Amino acid sequence: MPIMRKLILITGGERSGKSTYAEHLALSLSPEPVYMATARVWDDEFRERIQRHQERRGPEWTNIEEEKFLSHHDVAGHVVLIDCLTLWATNWFFDMEGQPLDTILRQMEDELERLFSQDATFIVVTNEIGMGGVSPNKTQRQFTDLLGWLNQHVAKLAHEVVLMVSGIPVRVKS
Repeated sequence: MPIMRKLILITGGERSGKSTYAEHLALSLSPEPVYMATARVWDDEFRERIQRHQERRGPEWTNIEEEKFLSHHDVAGHVVLIDCLTLWATNWFFDMEGQPLDTILRQMEDELERLFSQDATFIVVTNEIGMGGVSPNKTQRQFTDLLGWLNQHVAKLAHEVVLMVSGIPVRVKS
């Protein structure tokens, strides 16, 4: 099956079914997709969460673990699932602590532009974290702003956007 350059964004709240939906979509597009995991192990509970995700995937997946520099991997000709943009942005946010948000955003956008220039189909999972109101915590507000702007950037580039609501995919852009 030929791979075409395409970008699909899957967004929604925590536990909305984003990753499972994205995994099924990737497998429907390729018998051997690439899973690009962006998680950084923060603590034991998160390590267990990552392990559950890994166990859910079968041997047909090529797994790449990359916390920040996604474009350093040659994925041309593949269907690539990036899970997830939220954790990836978290890594950038804390590694560039003290930098202006627009500087961090520009770095992330540049990295994604390099990645998305490859001839591949990308399925990107992200979270909608700003739907629950404004946090009283300054760091959380800054991160919510950063991820919101990043999500808008990727949604603008995307050919398709799917919002997951309680396990149900709702097409936002097609």
